[in-house]
Amino acid sequence: MKLEICTWPDEVLSAKAKPVTEVTPELQELIENMIETMYESDGVGLAAPQVGESIRLICVDQSGPKLRGDLRVLINPEIVECDGQVDSEEGCLSCPELNVTVKRKERVKVNALDREGNEICLETDGFLAIILQHEIDHLDGVTLADRTGRLKQTIYRKKALKWKR
Repeated sequence: MKLEICTWPDEVLSAKAKPVTEVTPELQELIENMIETMYESDGVGLAAPQVGESIRLICVDQSGPKLRGDLRVLINPEIVECDGQVDSEEGCLSCPELNVTVKRKERVKVNALDREGNEICLETDGFLAIILQHEIDHLDGVTLADRTGRLKQTIYRKKALKWKR
């Protein structure tokens, strides 16, 4: 089932998400719905807060919705190492029509649980590293709108509030 995507400045997007304490059938259902929502929304990543669930859960697929060849589900992801720096031009499903250049780490090492609750470690660079950082930002209550300058954010806030009416 496709879920509704929360858009900035929705409060759930600015809250720090809570850790997942148990892998339940309800969590598995949320994961399936998030995957469907991510693909149907033409995204490469989706964090649980973006669908109104303030928990530390992300789905990512760097190959995109057409190929669907690199799906990863990460529960309680945590960046434990990173290095390098790269400028990344990013958009976001929760910030429609906003593109921002963000400074990201070039390489990241992420510890997490997979969808069955097994510990995993992911060391990556390039596009996947950027997606992971973007989605983990959501878990910490940070959106692309938060990464813009004050003027651009004020202009975007006016547009976003107009769309909500």
